[in-house]
Amino acid sequence: MEALFSLSSPVSCPSVYSSTNASNIILEHYNYTGRLQHRQPPRSGISVTTASFLLVSICIILENLVVLLAVLRMRLRSRWVYICIANITLCDLLAGVAYVVNLCMSGVRTFKLSPALWMFREGLLFVALAASIFSLLLIAAERYSTMMASVHQRSAKKSCRVYIMVVLCWILACIIGFLPLLGWNCTCSLDSCSTFLPLYSKSYILFTLILFFFILLAIGVLYGAIFLHVRGSTALGSSKSRARSMRLLKTVISIVGVFALCWGPLFFLLLVDFFCTSRDCSLLFGSDWVIALAVLNSAMNPIIYSLGSMELRKAIASILCCFCLLAGLCDPKTFMSKETASTSESRHDSLRNSFSKVRSMSTSPTPKTRKMRLSTTTSCLSVSSG
Repeated sequence: MEALFSLSSPVSCPSVYSSTNASNIILEHYNYTGRLQHRQPPRSGISVTTASFLLVSICIILENLVVLLAVLRMRLRSRWVYICIANITLCDLLAGVAYVVNLCMSGVRTFKLSPALWMFREGLLFVALAASIFSLLLIAAERYSTMMASVHQRSAKKSCRVYIMVVLCWILACIIGFLPLLGWNCTCSLDSCSTFLPLYSKSYILFTLILFFFILLAIGVLYGAIFLHVRGSTALGSSKSRARSMRLLKTVISIVGVFALCWGPLFFLLLVDFFCTSRDCSLLFGSDWVIALAVLNSAMNPIIYSLGSMELRKAIASILCCFCLLAGLCDPKTFMSKETASTSESRHDSLRNSFSKVRSMSTSPTPKTRKMRLSTTTSCLSVSSG
């Protein structure tokens, strides 16, 4: 009720959104929670640890950007699962961007921020986290409805529903992530402040933990039901469809497992933070590696997608091939020679097969000619030569 009252009160803590005494508010909260005394002394340049985290974050952004382009290049409208993969890839991309913003605005710059800007800096990570969890729940729910429904829905209708659910996921993620910026914070009550996030209220930390726990529990229940259904229907259907379902199930379970391993330590620290009083838990000081481990989950997801989908691997390889050719890192002549050699071999094989089939097909009508489809290397060569 206090949180709802603070959200509805327009005059509660107006200094949060003003620049007057902004640094004093952040300094007071860091001093009260004990994080000010456990901070490392300021340095003139960028430390090796910060530079390493920045490099990893940039790699995460580039990696997810390539996967997002590959998914958008594929049959995005006809396959709902690729819409979900594009959505969770966008979440991982936002996580990398949010961590870069967090690193660039941390250190000495922390006490130069206004409380609203500080909450926006931390809220971006919460938005990425909430969007990732909602995306995993959406994939689990759609997979459950696909495998359990007796009659499959039309692809266009289901894709439209998935698009609506994706928009709803992002709206809820933004609301949950920016609740402290909207008023659910502890700027007016130091006793209820979090030690790990000094301007966040402990009640908000507990609310997010409970919400994410029940969502992850629902995801586990859905995949458990899918697994039991697939195992029970082993004697029914073709072996190809069963193998495809099990392969997709293993891929998504691996995504959820890696998510739990990467974000689990951060959830544990937030839970400890709720039950500990300020300055009493030394475990909460100097725990930047926990956030780095959570962001590392955004680098693992594209690898899992690539290992689980041959079509996605081909799309990623074609995009990387185009980038290499456009950047001049590869010689187009090598691809042209390989393309010519493979084309000549296929031409010899086709001529040999055609001569062997002429006698048996002399009386049959001539088949319709099909247009040859250019390979990804040929399309890249045409782009690079133009």
